[in-house]
Amino acid sequence: MALSLGLEGAVTLVTGGARGVGAGIVRTFLRAGATVVTCARSVPEQPITADGASADFRSCDVRDPEQIDQLVTAVVERYGRLDVLVNNAGGSPFAEAATASTRFHDKVVELNLLAPLRAAQRAHAAMDDQDTGGVIVNISSVSGTRPSPGTAAYGAAKAGLDNLTASLAVEWAPRVRVNALDVGMVRTEQAELHYGDSDGVAAVGATVPLGRLAEPEEIGQCAAFLASPLASYVSGATLAVHGGGERPAFLDAATAHVADKQQQAH
Repeated sequence: MALSLGLEGAVTLVTGGARGVGAGIVRTFLRAGATVVTCARSVPEQPITADGASADFRSCDVRDPEQIDQLVTAVVERYGRLDVLVNNAGGSPFAEAATASTRFHDKVVELNLLAPLRAAQRAHAAMDDQDTGGVIVNISSVSGTRPSPGTAAYGAAKAGLDNLTASLAVEWAPRVRVNALDVGMVRTEQAELHYGDSDGVAAVGATVPLGRLAEPEEIGQCAAFLASPLASYVSGATLAVHGGGERPAFLDAATAHVADKQQQAH
């Protein structure tokens, strides 16, 4: 007998769900039977669908507090409630901290920390009035727990998001559960922009203990678990979804056990 996540009919808002990790999250929730609303600044070329169901798309710049307020209001008016918020919208281009402008840093922090906070505030207001409360899942990053050269403001913002998750979980309990995913490297439409051609993507994947990059739906499955009744006693947690993390550099630099390394290579 298949295990149900218990998300059938759950009204779920996924920010930044038009492509990449966000689209994988949307598809996973659709397959779980949830009613999914997603948003992005630009309309996707094709609707996000799975198993014959489609996400309800709304245009929204999550950095704009008024647009976030209008979005959550529209979801509640349309569907009568909001059960799950997945704060997925985020990201940052490469820029060295020494030369990036103040405006650049401001925008990165606003997108990756302040926007999720504002969306969570607005979602909480809706969820706190519901008989069953609600769940918030923040999509964070391993960049918040390790050095993030080239994306320093992004890493700092994700570290803040992890802390925000723990703080909101305490403030908003027991009505609203709040958790996060610290996501590692994912194979998306933009993977080659970050890691090079297909050979580069494969080489980067080989550095992960599990031997590959994650697929977007695998991130969605973890988000769906945290949103589901299966995680009913999980709040304030940050789940690492990184394939085992990063192999320590000293292991490859050390000269001890060289013969063992060469034998394993063959």
